[in-house]
Amino acid sequence: MSVSTPRPGRSGHAARRVRGRLPLNAFGISFGLSGLAATWTAAAGLGAPRVIGTVLWVVAATAWVVTVLRYAAAGLGPREVADDLRHPVLGPFAALVPAAASLMSARLAVWFPLVGRGLVWVMLALGAGFGAWFVARLLTVPRDPATLHGGHLLPTVAASLISAQSVATIGHPGAAKVLFAAGMLFWLLTGSLLLARFATGPELPRPLLPTLAIFSAPPAVAGNAWWAITGGRPGTVHEILLGAMAALLLPHLVLVKDYLQLPFGLGFWALTFTTAASATYGIRLLSLTGAPWSTPLGWVVVAVATGVIAAVAVRSLALVPFHRMRRHHTGRTAQPATATATC
Repeated sequence: MSVSTPRPGRSGHAARRVRGRLPLNAFGISFGLSGLAATWTAAAGLGAPRVIGTVLWVVAATAWVVTVLRYAAAGLGPREVADDLRHPVLGPFAALVPAAASLMSARLAVWFPLVGRGLVWVMLALGAGFGAWFVARLLTVPRDPATLHGGHLLPTVAASLISAQSVATIGHPGAAKVLFAAGMLFWLLTGSLLLARFATGPELPRPLLPTLAIFSAPPAVAGNAWWAITGGRPGTVHEILLGAMAALLLPHLVLVKDYLQLPFGLGFWALTFTTAASATYGIRLLSLTGAPWSTPLGWVVVAVATGVIAAVAVRSLALVPFHRMRRHHTGRTAQPATATATC
């Protein structure tokens, strides 16, 4: 996304409003990386070095902090932030801020229990507040069906199920079950709405095609939450979620060609958390089989998830305007007033 640097003479407020404004879907970067960190943490059961998971958690946390600071550095006022939250396409991605932080906070509780547990509850409150506001607007504000996409599952389904996983991880399975029930309810309601939109509404705009991955995420996210709630005990719930996960993931094998033909952008990070969450849940389900082939297959799952997310991360580096950053650093006083920056 490109923005223009304001010309001299514009008000300071306008200058702050447009300078380096970061789209909310950029928070998918830390969300996807935290998912990959969880995958490698689960892969410790396959014999993976625990340090890899730890390093990835640090990378994810760093990406989260940098993205938050980068968004705040644009100097947006309350009106501009509200406009972002109300955006019919990008607004739902604001849920990724507390959702990613919830995952990282639960992991932080392993090393710093008081801090990590406190942050889990804070992120739960933030996510629930945004989710309630989002649902209220969904119920009362008319919208163009063409703006609906898989990301609309984030403020309700993803937020509830991820919070359930985090709350269970810090030792509150009862509260986690309440959140799990809320997530499953919203999956049924919002998922049905989106399916009807996809089947009968206007064609999904090509840049939003990667958000179809979010539509397929709930079974894996729910499975990981239920795993945390039950302590990894096998049962009917896991069997049901496995079937649902397979049913929703298989269509993406058909869509691979379509994904590869799309121009690359930040929207591709929508693919990453679904990939990582499905890999994590897959590894956990394989561990229940006790079969000799479960470990080799588990490593295949880890390798595929890591490869997909690494490919998106590497391609994302090409979006960073290093040459413009160097030019700005070395000769910013000589730059014309109409220079552009890419975020």
